[in-house]
Amino acid sequence: MKSESVTIPRKTYEELKRRAEVDVELLEQLMESLKDVKEGKMRRVY
Repeated sequence: MKSESVTIPRKTYEELKRRAEVDVELLEQLMESLKDVKEGKMRRVY
């Protein structure tokens, strides 16, 4: 497959990069929470 390049403004690049970092952090938090639920470390709050 042929590689292509795209030019975008720095502000757009930085925003996309920041969002990617947030997505990774969110995924890590969700995985850790799922692990806690499976291990019974969470309880329901009413």
